[in-house]
Amino acid sequence: MITTQLFQSIFKKFSEMIDNIKPKEATSIINSLIGGVVPKIGVQHITVGRSDEINAVVTALEDVKNGHSMVKFWIGDFGSGKSFMLHLLNTVALKQKFVVANADFTPDNRLYSNDGKGVALYSAIMDNVSIQTKPEGGALPTLLEKWIEQVITKTAEENNISLAEIRNEQYLNLIQNNIMKTINEITDVGGFDFGTVVMKYYEGYITGDEQLRRNALKWLKGEYKTKTEARQDLGVREVINDLNYYDMLKNFCKLFVNMGYSGFMINLDEAINLYKISTSVMREKNYEKILTIYNDCFQGKVSNLFFNFAGTKEFLENQRRGLFSYDALKTRLATNKFETSEIRDFAQPVLKLLPLDHNEIFVLLKKLKAIFDYNYKTTIQITDDEIHQFMEELFNKPGASEFLTPREVIRDFLNVLNIIRQNPNIDKNKLFGEIEIEDERPDEFSLDSIEEL
Repeated sequence: MITTQLFQSIFKKFSEMIDNIKPKEATSIINSLIGGVVPKIGVQHITVGRSDEINAVVTALEDVKNGHSMVKFWIGDFGSGKSFMLHLLNTVALKQKFVVANADFTPDNRLYSNDGKGVALYSAIMDNVSIQTKPEGGALPTLLEKWIEQVITKTAEENNISLAEIRNEQYLNLIQNNIMKTINEITDVGGFDFGTVVMKYYEGYITGDEQLRRNALKWLKGEYKTKTEARQDLGVREVINDLNYYDMLKNFCKLFVNMGYSGFMINLDEAINLYKISTSVMREKNYEKILTIYNDCFQGKVSNLFFNFAGTKEFLENQRRGLFSYDALKTRLATNKFETSEIRDFAQPVLKLLPLDHNEIFVLLKKLKAIFDYNYKTTIQITDDEIHQFMEELFNKPGASEFLTPREVIRDFLNVLNIIRQNPNIDKNKLFGEIEIEDERPDEFSLDSIEEL
C-alpha cells in the first residue's frame, strides 16, 4: 500500500513535468499507448516537438472562426505521429469552441461511392461528433437539444410566453415553425427534410416519445437505408445517402455556427485506404471529391469548415495511385519550392511531419514516466541515464534506422516500465538488451493487400 506522503511526493515530481492532468486522462494515455493507439483524451500532455505545427493550426483556426474554411493534409511515414497530430488538433480546436469529428477511411468508408460507403463515412463522422464537455464523441444529441433550447428561449421571448409555459404541447407548432424557419435561413441543399427531422426530434423531446427522438437521430446520422422506411417513421421524402451527405455536413456546420460555436472541424485518418482502391475510376472519383472539398473551402463557397486528411507520403506523391496521379490536385498540393528541411512553410495545405529527434524523444519518455507514476501511484526507479541507455539500446539495434517509429519506442518504454513496476529487482541492463526491432509497418503498397472491387 502506497503511503499518503509517498503519493504526495510522486504528485509533486509529476506536477513539475505535467500540469493539470486528470486521472482519467492519465489512464487513457497509458492504456492507449501500450495498445499501440493514440489516446482520445489527454494528448496535449505528451506533445513534444510540434510547436510550429500547433501554432500554424491555431492561426488557421482563427481564420476559420472568422468565416473562412480550410483544408490541411498531414503527411508522414507509418508510426510518425499523423494520428497523434489529428488528436492534438481536436484538443486545440475544442478549446477554441469548435465542434470536432473524427473518422477513419477503411475499405468500407470512402468519400465517393455508389454502394453506401460514402454515407458510411458520414455516419462514422456523426457518431464521433465532440464538444469540449464531451470530448470522446457522441455529442450530437447534446448539440441538438442545446440548439432546440435556444429556439425555445427565443420563441418565448418573441411571444411573451414564460419558459415553463412554452414547453406545453399547445405551443408545439409554434416551436416547430420557428425551428423550420431558422433552418431554412441557414441551410441550402436538403434543408426542408433536415428541418422536418429536427422538428420531429423536438416533438419526441417535448412529448417524451423516445422512439420518435431515436428515429430522428437515426436519420440525421445517415442510418436509414430506404426512403420508404424514413417516410413511414418521419414523413420525409429523402434519406442521407452517398450523393448528398456532404451537403448535410455543410448544413450541420451552419447549424453549429448558428448555435454560437466557432466552426466544424472534420479529421479523416488512414487516407492510405483511398490509395488502395484498385479500380482507377473509383479512386479518381474519391480524389475528385477531395478536390471539391478543397475548392469549396479555399474559394469561399463554405464558411467555418476545417477538413484535415492524414496519410503517408505514398498516398500524396505516388504518380500512379496517389493524389499526384490526379493533375488538379497535384498542382494544388505541390510543396512550396522554397521550403527546405530547415526553412518550413506551415501555411501551405500540405504539412509533412518530420521525425522527432533524440532529444525530443527523451523529453517525451520523461513525460510518460511521470504520467505512468501518477497513474499507478508509484515511483519507478529509472534514472535519466537509464532512459538514455534504453534509447541507445533501441536505436543501435539492427533495423532501427529503417523500421523504428515513435509508436514502437513509446510502447517498448511503457512495457519496460510495467515490467519494472511489477518486478522491482529486475536487471535493467538485461531487460534493455532483450528488446528486438521488428518491421511493424503494414504491407500497404502490395497489390495483394489491395481490395478487389
